[in-house]
Amino acid sequence: MGGQRGFVVWLTGLSGAGKSTIATGLAAELQGRGYPVEVLDGDEVRQHLSKGLGFSRADRNTNVERIAYVAKLLAKHGVVVITAAISPYREARARARQEIGEFVEVYVNCPLEVCAARDVKGLYKKAMAGEIPAFTGVSDPYEEPEQPEITVFTDRETPAESVTRIVRQLEEMQYVRGAVVEAV
Repeated sequence: MGGQRGFVVWLTGLSGAGKSTIATGLAAELQGRGYPVEVLDGDEVRQHLSKGLGFSRADRNTNVERIAYVAKLLAKHGVVVITAAISPYREARARARQEIGEFVEVYVNCPLEVCAARDVKGLYKKAMAGEIPAFTGVSDPYEEPEQPEITVFTDRETPAESVTRIVRQLEEMQYVRGAVVEAV
């Protein structure tokens, strides 16, 4: 799509809230509409771009800064970037918003107990037992967004419903066009 303006959809929420699942569904929907899309998943970024960083506040903020930098570069070239990273601190997300400019914050809201119940890796169980220090939502804070562009509730919505609500918000904000309905 020539002349497409890039932007960033920043999914934030607790581990297990559904950020990666929503990112995958949103990417498929937008790609199906002809948009160039790249997903920056927090787990993958940590493995490749932020290897060696720990989970201190400073290291978490550095990780968010790196994600924001890459997202900004891609968006500058017309790519729709979807980030799926816990990004627990408001200040770091605010800096990412300022750095990127074309930024849509999505709060993937899910109660801690639901996230813990979904946890296939057993991380919450270990964190609650004190085996994992500085675990977001358990022994380290998660600062909920105060004014996200949209909040999805993954304990009450299916991933498809969350994706639909995000797409509608992007349409309202004029980041994407409405779906083309073919005449029968």
